[in-house]
Parts: sequence; C-alpha cells; structure tokens
Amino acid sequence: MTQLDGVVKPKTKRSKRFLQGREPKLNENIKKAMLIKGGNANQTVTQALKDIYSLKKPNAVMYKKKNITRPFEDQSSLEFFSKKSDCSLFLFGSHNKKRPNNLVFGRMFDFHVLDMIELGIEKFVSLKDIKNSKIPEGTKPLLIFAGDAFETGNEHKKLKNLLIDFFRGPTVPCVRLVGLEHVLHITALEGKIYLRSYKVLLKKSGCRTPRIELEEIGPSFDFTMRRIHLASVDLYKTAHRQPKALKPKEKKNISHDVFGMKYGRLHMQKQDLFKLHTRKMKGLKRKAEKAEGEETEAEASTAKAAKNQ
Repeated sequence: MTQLDGVVKPKTKRSKRFLQGREPKLNENIKKAMLIKGGNANQTVTQALKDIYSLKKPNAVMYKKKNITRPFEDQSSLEFFSKKSDCSLFLFGSHNKKRPNNLVFGRMFDFHVLDMIELGIEKFVSLKDIKNSKIPEGTKPLLIFAGDAFETGNEHKKLKNLLIDFFRGPTVPCVRLVGLEHVLHITALEGKIYLRSYKVLLKKSGCRTPRIELEEIGPSFDFTMRRIHLASVDLYKTAHRQPKALKPKEKKNISHDVFGMKYGRLHMQKQDLFKLHTRKMKGLKRKAEKAEGEETEAEASTAKAAKNQ
C-alpha cells in the first residue's frame, strides 16, 4: 500500500480487501477487545487477563509481552495498538505499590480513547481453581446487574454501560432457551463491585419448562473503583451518532397503551348512505311481489270498468 496526500491506496487485492474491511459500515463488525499487560504486571493480574480473554474469545486479542505504559498519563501506545489490531475495547493490567492488582477497562472511538475506568482487584478466583465443566468458546453471556448504585450513581452508570459494551458479544435477533448457557452477575454493594460467572444447567421439572440451576465456573472478582476518565458530552454525542439509514421510520396513526397493546387508527371518507347495499330478505321480496300483483289486478279491473261504460 502507498500513501499519497493522506490517502492510502492499495497495490494488491489482499490489501484492498483489508482496507474494505475497515471502512465505515451501516452495521459495524463485532467489537473486539485487546488485553495488554503492563511493565510490572504480577501473576494475579496476568491470570486475570487470561481468564477474561477466555470469556471474550474469539473476539479478543491477547498481547503476551509486557508494555511499559500508563493509560491515564499517555494514551498514544493504546491508540497505536488499537489501530494495529482494529480493536475498539481494551483491558490494561498493571501492578504497583500505590495501586496493586489494577485493571483498566476502556473504549475507543475513531482509534482514540473515549473513556476508561480503573478497578482494583481485592479478591480473585481463577477459572482453573474451580474444577468443573466450562462453557464453549464464543458463548454469548446473559448480563445481570444488581444494586441501586447502577441506577443512581453517575460513575456506576458509566461502569455499567462500559461493562455491557465489553461483555455483550454479537448482536442477535432472538435467543433460544437451550442456547442460554452463560450468566455474568455483577453486583454493586457497599462501595464494591462483585463479578461472578455461572453456567446455566437445565434440569427436568416434570413439565414443559425446565428447572434452571446456576453453577459457578469462574472467574470471580471483588473490585473497588479507583480512577475514572470520561469523555466530554460533545464527544459522547458524536460517538453515539447513527446514520439516517439505520434510524427507524416513524409509523403514523399507531399507538401503544401501558400494557403494550398496539392500536391503529384508520381514516375513511364520508359514506353515502343512499348508495348503501343492504341485505335483501326473501320475506320482504315476496310481500313486494304480492303487492305489485294486487296493484296490477286493480288497474286491470279499473280499465275494464271504464271500457264498459
């Protein structure tokens, strides 16, 4: 590929397909996440990154080498890796004396950092520490958020939105019951964030609907919220902007009530009742024919009497 006046022109068909894959689309590709280790990451942070990578596969990229960077001070290296791997989500792990066992969840917009939230690991149980069967790779999880903080606190609202964007996986039109195998339960309680991962087990219940049980499979995290970097309101509006082709068209004369019932309104022209075709009854028809016959006989008798005179 050659670059001329800021425009990249492909030389081969392979490079052309590569650039077409990164062009803006009406329906964007599945968001990929990159997981990066800091220069001083310890065993706990490394294992935590590996476990989250196993939940995100195949929509994730894991960098095994350590990278000496500080996301809250210099974001250039994150933006470089984001453009290189075409990832719009990132998870950075680090460890130091001031902030031990540190994880930074973040998002990108146009290969620039949009927002990021720093969480500290207080307690961690790995996938390999829980000995049971795991879920298949690429399973879309069911996300459950518990706690009033996710509805009232501004910082927790941003964290909820970020975690949904990070773990939600591909967008699907519908979900079947048998395909619901993985549950991520996130609780906000007393200033801490608890993340638990469960496998859904469908048991016999004696009826059509199965009995559901949850089995913990890991990883399990107890987080505390630390630093937060949020984008400006204008940048959020730009990032949330949708093309006109994707906006749903407004349907006129359709409304819904509080119970979700759909109502439609029809507009009809004024009806001419004189041209209304009513149902013809046989009884009325016989009476009309009989009346016509009597009138004909009366007219005939009248005409005969007048002739005789």
